[in-house]
Amino acid sequence: MNLADMLSYADIHDLSRIAGTYNCSCNGHSKNELIQSILATVSRKDVFERQVTDLSIEGIRFLNSLIFDKRGTFSIEELVARVQQSRFVKDGEDAWNPREMITRFKQHGWLFNGHSRDTRYVFQVPADLKQRFSAALAKQFQQHIQVTDEPGVYRDEQRLIIDDIRNFLSFVRDQDVILSADHYMYKRHLQQILDRLSVKEEPVGKTAWRFGYGRMFKEYPNRFSFIYDYCYYKEWITEHNQMLALTAKGLDEVQSDRHEDLLQVYRFWLRLYKGAIPNVQSIMHWLETLVLTWVTVDSLKIALIPLIRPFYYDSAESIFEQRILQMQMHLGLIRIGEHHEHGPVIQLTKLGRSVIQGIYKANEDLLALPFDKP
Repeated sequence: MNLADMLSYADIHDLSRIAGTYNCSCNGHSKNELIQSILATVSRKDVFERQVTDLSIEGIRFLNSLIFDKRGTFSIEELVARVQQSRFVKDGEDAWNPREMITRFKQHGWLFNGHSRDTRYVFQVPADLKQRFSAALAKQFQQHIQVTDEPGVYRDEQRLIIDDIRNFLSFVRDQDVILSADHYMYKRHLQQILDRLSVKEEPVGKTAWRFGYGRMFKEYPNRFSFIYDYCYYKEWITEHNQMLALTAKGLDEVQSDRHEDLLQVYRFWLRLYKGAIPNVQSIMHWLETLVLTWVTVDSLKIALIPLIRPFYYDSAESIFEQRILQMQMHLGLIRIGEHHEHGPVIQLTKLGRSVIQGIYKANEDLLALPFDKP
């Protein structure tokens, strides 16, 4: 429902509180006048954008988590959890009450209780306000973005990951690949497959930690671990009796002339990385919105890193650079270049824009996965 619909179901006490937030001048005893006054005030672009601009960073994170959630309704427990997740620094637990932010959002007319018996104890965001929130936040973030001309050199890996999925399956078909007791390939076979892929990666060195980004992230480099997990998820490979082999589905796939659908690969990446980066889909929305040409990575960091929660020893900056930008380049969704004056820059590819928007069609162009625990 839109804001007007939700206001019509609200009681006069809630309407009075919302009208007070916006300093509406009207007859406080008339429900109709309250609704009309609130709608007239909220419809003013300057008023609406000022309310969003005045939000704390926690408020922006909370709002960001709501406007990209397609479920539509939230329990009070879910809202409290989201507000708590929006606070990255714990500095005085007694000074932080998540319910106060929920109350403020209700007083702004941004959250409403359901009106039916089944929805009385859940909350909703007006559908039309979601679009206006997105536009207001985009305008706010856009102020940080620095546009550049095309860099002298850049990397573009469009479609290479699709080729390398097939290269990996071909390797498993043609080789007897022995696995360790923990289902990892030994170094000799791992190096052989890494040498066969289009994008070169080094084996993982001895590190203090590697978890959160897939089953094989601990032992395999970033891009290849993703390829491996994707093939495992598609049930193309099997780990049985310490041997890695193709399933019947995998053999059919590698012998066919089909090319894997990049949109499905991208959606799998979202699912795989969502555990460590809960708002990864909204970050991708902002990249698609903000990166209209070549822009500097530093300016994107200013706009988007405040939205990213660190994951154990993975800082927000490393998550943005390595887990998001690097993987988007590997998926062929962005180009990453080096500008002689502005340093690292990125550009969204035409292919990337269509994939993120969910409109990419493979034929127009050449979850049962057990996630790892810390």
